[in-house]
Amino acid sequence: MASKREIRRDKHRRKRIARKRWTVALLSVGGIVLGAISLLLWLGWQNTLAAFDYQAEDVSIDQPLLAIHEMGMGPSIPFLPRGGPQPEILLSERSHNFGVIGSEDLVATEFVVANVGDAPLSISRAYTTCGCTTAEFSASVIPPGMVSLVTVRLDAGFHDVSGQTVRRGLIIENNDPDRSTVEFWIQATVR
Repeated sequence: MASKREIRRDKHRRKRIARKRWTVALLSVGGIVLGAISLLLWLGWQNTLAAFDYQAEDVSIDQPLLAIHEMGMGPSIPFLPRGGPQPEILLSERSHNFGVIGSEDLVATEFVVANVGDAPLSISRAYTTCGCTTAEFSASVIPPGMVSLVTVRLDAGFHDVSGQTVRRGLIIENNDPDRSTVEFWIQATVR
């Protein structure tokens, strides 16, 4: 028969073994999760680089477009027949933060709209959510494998927004059958 001391020692040994097993299991699961996250981030980084690795000759300048604040319905979207080649829109980024700006500042940022599909991408309409914001597209028709450069401007002096953080959008309606409307947002804190 085991003494009380041996029973306690055995009980502590079993607890230590159980703790070690849990620790190993948690570390294993944590390692798998971190590995999966790292792989997804790496793949996303690779896809972004590949999608926007363009030269000057890849910039389309066909039918430039100026987007302003306008309400109401635009023209219908010229979708292509199903079953055939389709355009696919991809933005280099979805938002930009200008940080802190002056109440009379005019600031601008540029991003890329790429067509990674197999048919021409047509931007049928683009508009901003406020009169203080405009956007210039180098092209409204983007052939497959080409890009349009978009310059978005925010005029902080357009109306009095001193002491506020403003967020403005650019809405792009296009003939990508899976993403016919995409948005780009800017933000600034106005002194």
